Amino acid sequence: MKKTEALKKSCMKPMPSIIVSCRDKDGKDNALVVGYAGNCSYAPPMIMVGIVPSRYSYHIIKETGCFVVNIATAENKEMYDYLGKVSGRNEDKFAKLNIKTADGECVNAPLLTDCPVNIECKVVDSILTGSHEMFIGTVEKVHADKQFVDENGNILYKNMKML
Repeated sequence: MKKTEALKKSCMKPMPSIIVSCRDKDGKDNALVVGYAGNCSYAPPMIMVGIVPSRYSYHIIKETGCFVVNIATAENKEMYDYLGKVSGRNEDKFAKLNIKTADGECVNAPLLTDCPVNIECKVVDSILTGSHEMFIGTVEKVHADKQFVDENGNILYKNMKML
């Protein structure tokens, strides 16, 4: 079998369809689509998200030390696409799309309540990896729609229509 060289950028698949939300020191909420993310520890539970330093949310997370990972599904496609294209530096994305939120219980950042899973995280470390800074956050609390959680508390991702 003959193989050809493929592009290096974003060669690992699947990439999770997530939206990271945050709140600045003045109480303004923002969110952005993040392509580089994943679990990085189970004891204690930690998640890493990669954000380009020029992004508006980058400085908010650096300053506040927290964020929420919101898992997007097919039902969230319009919000996901919009948040992936527009900067909060230029407009209030939450007002524009009438995004429904709830306050985090453990971190000062909004949960995007239309997303079926919201993961509250506190930043414990970060590392520059080239184009992105990987923020490593301890998982403080996981909120999930009841229909997607089994009797043992496991999230039933197979029952979601993922993007």
